Amino acid sequence: MPDSSAFSRRHLLAVALGGAAASAAGPAQARSTEPLTVAAFPLVDVIAQDVIKGWATRHPEVRAQVISRQYDDHHTAMTTALSTSGHLPDVIALETSYLGRFSLGTGLEDLSAPAYGADRFKDRFVPFAFETGRNRDGRVVAMPTDIGPGSLFYRADLLAQAGLKEADLTASWDSYVQAGQQLKARTGAYLIGDVRLLKDIVLRAGTPAGENIFFDRQQRAQVTTPRFVRAFELAQKVRRLGLDARVEVWFNDWAEMLKRGRLATEISGGWMAGQMANWVAPGTAGKWRVAQLPENTFCAYGGTYYAIPRRSDPAKKALAWQLIQELTLDRQRQLDAFRSQDAFPALLAAQDDAFFDQPVPFLGGQPARLLWRDAARRIPVMPVHKQQKFADEVVNAELDNVLEYGKPIERALADAQALLVHRANR
Repeated sequence: MPDSSAFSRRHLLAVALGGAAASAAGPAQARSTEPLTVAAFPLVDVIAQDVIKGWATRHPEVRAQVISRQYDDHHTAMTTALSTSGHLPDVIALETSYLGRFSLGTGLEDLSAPAYGADRFKDRFVPFAFETGRNRDGRVVAMPTDIGPGSLFYRADLLAQAGLKEADLTASWDSYVQAGQQLKARTGAYLIGDVRLLKDIVLRAGTPAGENIFFDRQQRAQVTTPRFVRAFELAQKVRRLGLDARVEVWFNDWAEMLKRGRLATEISGGWMAGQMANWVAPGTAGKWRVAQLPENTFCAYGGTYYAIPRRSDPAKKALAWQLIQELTLDRQRQLDAFRSQDAFPALLAAQDDAFFDQPVPFLGGQPARLLWRDAARRIPVMPVHKQQKFADEVVNAELDNVLEYGKPIERALADAQALLVHRANR
């Protein structure tokens, strides 16, 4: 089974802008003898290599290379490089969950500056994706390439066997849990792999547009609010009812349960359809469908951005910016990548194609891409925070204390709040 972290975000999208971008680089930009370096992680690195092959034709005077590390190793190495200014690449690929750690510091180039003018491309992208690349000061520090519109995957055959309809799952989170009880009683299938998935999505659903999941607009921790209480209470209820299989996504037991019809639903990005069809559970083709998430929840699962280190070689920054444009702004290349790699494009122009109307065989012929497109355009802007991953770890640890050791929810959340406040004041 591949490393789980490598699939917790949606990968790739490498593209070439062509003539317009190529004309942006003057001869002086190509004189550096040092190669133009792109730092990436698996799957993104493959696409970057493909783009560089195109550069060999259009820019024979430019040497370029990709430095690839495993997903977590890549982001750790980039954190070190930006803080020490040592061994800096010219272009960095970043996954959304790590973006806050990078965008709120001073290590990334301001792409809003006149030398780049990133804001002129704002209207070409799904709004939430572009705005996620802004830092706290409103500067664009990373450009989006792919996104993962969230949706509810469900087994249509199991729903029919349980005497349920799609609406029974999607009307509300409470009805979703109630449907899970009926599913378990009549089919033996679990509602979901692990209650953390449910906790995560309920938290996102209740987060006001423009706010971070864990921190308010004044950067204050807000994990004792009613939405955290509700998310913990629903997770606790699902666990007590025995509706989650207690298996972690991307591990072998999770995949086996999907193959054997032991999991009735999965909450994930649209790219999950391709993952299940190609290697996780191809034998279940035709049995799955997708729906919008309960309570009209719209959120993203993963995504990829490109950025330029502020202290990288100044002589190569114009070329680096040109390459980022080639990685994000070409409609046809993004469509090709979506067809071959299930990388949902952040570029709006790439979403206006007949390909979206076509049936998805794995999903029983459902035109699911239309549903994902609708979701992508309705996902609210949710700023990232530099403590995002730490806050997530803290909240998950307290959820474990509630589920495994019976810790009262109010005390668990209060302890999480205290730890986040302490960390912020260090």
